[in-house]
Amino acid sequence: MKLHELKPAEGSTKKRKRVGRGESSGLGKTSGRGANGQNARSGGGTRPGFEGGQMPLIRRLPKRGFTNIFRTDYSIVKLEDLNRFEDGAEITPELLIESKLVRKLEKGGVKILGNGDLNKKLVVKAHKFTQSATEKIEAAGGKAEVI
Repeated sequence: MKLHELKPAEGSTKKRKRVGRGESSGLGKTSGRGANGQNARSGGGTRPGFEGGQMPLIRRLPKRGFTNIFRTDYSIVKLEDLNRFEDGAEITPELLIESKLVRKLEKGGVKILGNGDLNKKLVVKAHKFTQSATEKIEAAGGKAEVI
């Protein structure tokens, strides 16, 4: 197959509606919008959730909880993911970003979770550790350092 032989699959493309092109086209005069009314006008129609002036459902339901704007978010790394590094390596947040274990550093930094097992002796430097992560790193002969 060559580039000039490519074409869409049968039935996957549809002809575009050409509205307002004469009465015999089937979409002349009002262009498929029906008679006069709010939806027939340009820019007409209502916003999503509008119920004709009735109090909308989203405003009738009770509100619960709140969002803490001072919350600390952490970029999370599982302990088992650290097995990819060689024995005796020093793991830092910069190294984690470089190796694509962390996409970007959150406001709070990096947190190491104790998921899985660690088979290598590593020096891990992070902003926060779970208790199980610290225990597993030290049991493997490594060191967990809080930055």
